[in-house]
Amino acid sequence: MLPDLHRAAGVLFDLDGVLTPTAEVHMRAWQRVFDEVLARWGVAEPYTDADYFAYVDGKKRYDGVASMLHSRNIEIPWGQVDDPPEAETVCGIGNRKNAAFAAALRSEGIAPYPGSLALLQSLQDAAVPMGVVSSSKNAEEVLGSAGIREFFRIVVDGVVAERDHLASKPAPDMFREGAEMLGVDPADAVAVEDAVAGVASAAAAGFADVVGVDRGAGPDALREAGATGIVDDLARLLPGAAH
Repeated sequence: MLPDLHRAAGVLFDLDGVLTPTAEVHMRAWQRVFDEVLARWGVAEPYTDADYFAYVDGKKRYDGVASMLHSRNIEIPWGQVDDPPEAETVCGIGNRKNAAFAAALRSEGIAPYPGSLALLQSLQDAAVPMGVVSSSKNAEEVLGSAGIREFFRIVVDGVVAERDHLASKPAPDMFREGAEMLGVDPADAVAVEDAVAGVASAAAAGFADVVGVDRGAGPDALREAGATGIVDDLARLLPGAAH
């Protein structure tokens, strides 16, 4: 059973892979960076999409780097957030990826998924408060580029998480903060996520309804993390849509 988002006290959306196809841009940027890192360290096991979903997807950038490197037994200093992209630190590698992502975003642009845009317009017409909870530090730029920033009262992103010392998804901190900023009780609100870590974060934050959007993580993994319903397109959440 899928929840009726139009009757929710509020709806909090992840961004990449839920509202916009930027997850694909992120994935390509991570692939380029980790291919170079693993080659430099002489690691034979290649970086794959499965690694993205297991170690990177939904997490804050540096936490994703550290998790992926740990999976290959690579230990390097954490570094500082202002490390240059060429630095051999967790932060340096994360900044290298961010530079690759930003260049791709500015050259290619981005548009929201049609089904996601239709749902946002429908919820706005129903006066349902909406917010974004994204681990990305590029969330504001992506929302602006996609032309959908105006739909959201609040944005909790990687910049806010770093500033306010919020733990990365799958910890509940970011979704809990999003609900508080939106002024809703998580038990009366709905979270919409495509990442296993994000679904787990919303479930741990006390959201009674967590919609998993299957863009590659797989329905079983999303359900195991705490998704109460699964869709492959947010148009499925429109009034009268076939479930």
